[in-house]
Amino acid sequence: MNVIETIQKRHSYRGRYKAEPISRDDLLTIMEAGLAAPSGCNMQTVSLICVDDPEVLKKVKEAIDPPVAETAPALICVLTQRINAYRDRCYATQDYAAAIENMLLAIVELGYQSCWYEGHITDEDRIGDRIAKILHVPESYELVCILPIGIAEEETAAPKKKAFQERAWFNAFDGNAKV
Repeated sequence: MNVIETIQKRHSYRGRYKAEPISRDDLLTIMEAGLAAPSGCNMQTVSLICVDDPEVLKKVKEAIDPPVAETAPALICVLTQRINAYRDRCYATQDYAAAIENMLLAIVELGYQSCWYEGHITDEDRIGDRIAKILHVPESYELVCILPIGIAEEETAAPKKKAFQERAWFNAFDGNAKV
């Protein structure tokens, strides 16, 4: 598969996963893809924790209410540090977004599925804080996302997308443009 095919094939998967473990080599490849993402001013604000131990995984999943990814054999927890960079601007959000997308593409390329769970983790319930405590994450880090990883039990379906010409133009914004 080439990168364009992988991008087109990637969709958020919220279904059940097969009970097959994921190899450490594949998990390392996925995490390395995330850490290879660009980082504003090279501050490298993203860190990752992969959870594949069944006992630890069970504790983490129990902290997620309402539950998601209950059958995933592994999770990658995305951590960030809010470090100011150029002109006192912080690029942590851009950094972890790029890292997450790299990992989502690597996950699909390797034959797995995932879904970017962020709002569910960082909303006012602060589920990320509960997960961080289980994983002994230092207070200087914020757990902002989980990526469940596994082999999908069901086929993934592409969501309906707006037409290209409704969202992209050449040279200026033009809601009536033709490609």
